[in-house]
Amino acid sequence: MKILLVRLRLIGDVVFTTPLVRVLRRKYPDADLTYVVEPLAAPVVHGNPHLDDVIVVPKRSGVARWRDDLSYARLLRARRFDMAIDLHGGPRSAWLTWASGAPMRIGYRMAGHSWMYTDVVERADDLLPRHSVVKQWDLLAPLGIEACEPARDAVEMPGDSEADARIARVLRDAGVGPFHQLIVLHVSAGNPFRRWPPEAFAAVVVELARRDPGRRFMVTSGPSDAVATPAIVDRVREHLGEAATAVSEGRFDVGELQALVTRAAVYIGGDSGPLHIAATTQTPIVALFGPTLAERSMPWRDPRWFAEAIDAGPLPCRPCHQRRCQPGDFRCLTGLTADRVVAAAERALASRNVDVTQTGVRALHA
Repeated sequence: MKILLVRLRLIGDVVFTTPLVRVLRRKYPDADLTYVVEPLAAPVVHGNPHLDDVIVVPKRSGVARWRDDLSYARLLRARRFDMAIDLHGGPRSAWLTWASGAPMRIGYRMAGHSWMYTDVVERADDLLPRHSVVKQWDLLAPLGIEACEPARDAVEMPGDSEADARIARVLRDAGVGPFHQLIVLHVSAGNPFRRWPPEAFAAVVVELARRDPGRRFMVTSGPSDAVATPAIVDRVREHLGEAATAVSEGRFDVGELQALVTRAAVYIGGDSGPLHIAATTQTPIVALFGPTLAERSMPWRDPRWFAEAIDAGPLPCRPCHQRRCQPGDFRCLTGLTADRVVAAAERALASRNVDVTQTGVRALHA
């Protein structure tokens, strides 16, 4: 049997598909599993031991995109897939699923596109407190596959030895040694509605640094908010004075970020792709949630590995669709105070010396 999986973009959402990939391999051990993805998220699934092939389709626009899609449609049809599952639920993924010619095509009900599938699944409301990984299991209902749970089917991403070697050099050059506690903070998000204020991140670094001179900090960001990192680091250095050498900044690709977090004592960041890259490691996590719910997108991993969610608590406007702040003051983000994040980080650091199997994932509200 040949099975095609389509999830084109958004790093965190591609990470969320990896438990499903493992389950399909378990149900169909002799199947040929192929994954279609766009370039930015491709490193998440490259080298996945449960996949036989990864097809990377360029992300372009206009005539170039149509040419790409026609070319890849011919490629997919030539593979003669028996089944195609659209994990994405967008116009392009629906078209590629249909164009594969697979006799069984599973996808979400979408206006104007449902006819492209042979098996249509109702799509749950994004605002419901139901985890994204669990929601994807709805697509497996036509196959009779039962729901998953993180202890057995956690998210995963193969490590990259070359990326790890690069990170080792970066940390060495930054003066981070084997006896330091490395704290990684990812301070940006592709969605501006999920960005915690830079001054709050700076306050966390300053307080954690003052508490223990053996701590070292790597502040990272993505291209969507590249100016945040130097602004935060500059603010921290103003407060720390001579101790400011403990703080470094950097921008890393997906593989490097995973390697960096693997070497860290704790990861702190908002609900964005890097949070879910961090979930593929065993590093303790402090996850910051503004307009989104931890119940929907908490790191999906073995509960033995510490993960704590911090949010502003119940608000009449939360969760929201993140197109416009109705109150106008982003209270779901400003309500997250630095002292609460510092306290969570201390618990995360302490968890490295205790068995957290019984407590597992925690969620704290204001």
